[in-house]
Amino acid sequence: MLVKPAGSLIGCEAPAHRVPCARRRPRAIAGLVAGIALLALGAGGADARLRPHGPHRFIHGSSYHPPYAALVMDHNTGQVLHEVDPDGPRHPASLTKIMTLYLLFEQLENGNLKLETPLPVSPHAAVQAPTKLHLKPGQTIAVEDAIKGLVTKSANDAAAVVAEAIGGTEEEFALRMTRKARALGMSATTYVNASGLPADEQITTARDQIALGRAIQMRFPQYYAYFATPFFTYHGMAMKNHNSLLRTVDGVDGIKTGYTEASGYNLIASVRRNSRQLVCVVLGGTSNAMRDARMRQLIEANISQASTQRTAPMIVEKETEPPSSTFSLSASKSETVVPASITLSVPVSEPAPDAAANAGTTPVVDPPQASDPDAAGIFSAVGAP
Repeated sequence: MLVKPAGSLIGCEAPAHRVPCARRRPRAIAGLVAGIALLALGAGGADARLRPHGPHRFIHGSSYHPPYAALVMDHNTGQVLHEVDPDGPRHPASLTKIMTLYLLFEQLENGNLKLETPLPVSPHAAVQAPTKLHLKPGQTIAVEDAIKGLVTKSANDAAAVVAEAIGGTEEEFALRMTRKARALGMSATTYVNASGLPADEQITTARDQIALGRAIQMRFPQYYAYFATPFFTYHGMAMKNHNSLLRTVDGVDGIKTGYTEASGYNLIASVRRNSRQLVCVVLGGTSNAMRDARMRQLIEANISQASTQRTAPMIVEKETEPPSSTFSLSASKSETVVPASITLSVPVSEPAPDAAANAGTTPVVDPPQASDPDAAGIFSAVGAP
């Protein structure tokens, strides 16, 4: 079981309004007592590296170094422009939801579901860990709202709702996800749930995530546009897309962030500029800011090398059989079992025209901090945005 790092601090917010003096005095006394307690902890050797900085809440010490991997691919040619440990096993965290959406888009495409179809919320879905939309058992959520909740809030309860609607149970849906991974050539990826919440056997690689990031936009250009949704309001709750590069980097049109304690801060990004397109993966960042800064560097260093001509073959799902086994993060590459998968052969449509580039220029990157939106909702050491 994953545990929160010792000394983690989650949570102080500045007061939103002033309080009359008579009401402030008890709070002031309580604050003084809390301050004395903190000083006592400091005298006893508390880790100074975990002190809050302004409004930020550090959840990691300087010793936090999840395993890093990265890959940059020219989407037009399929050429790898940069890679670091692209085949090393990693936990996908909420990058898992890209495959959840792939299977949902498939249901929309074949007419089994419509955007307005209400999906029932089960007790299992409702009790998923944050981040979430706080769905209640017996409610329903429209397919389109579930999609937006997944791409913006990275809602784990919405992921479970989708899984049960398509697979009957989340376990069966995870088997379908893994079979689809094999059909797409993602031989080193195994899914255990629909959200990316921690599971030892739920693993992937940077190379496999590049394959998925390219396949979903080739196969479903009309639905891929949801990954660029800037914000979403559901039942009065407003939420911004966790992928801040959509707002800060020219040409970024998606796709997804992810975080758990074991995975670190993950991101798949797609960027289009002047007929050039990159799909990039960064896994194992030590904070949102570090991960995003690294992704900006990779985009700017490689976009000029990308081709303006599409020569790469279309990604077509292969005929496969159900996966029979998985490998663990402790297994070496030579121990990886690559099962055969299910019977699937689906043509892939042409990608959509370049999306409109985001306005503005790349800003100066702030120093890395570990208290970013993806860590919101963490209890113990769990978060899956």
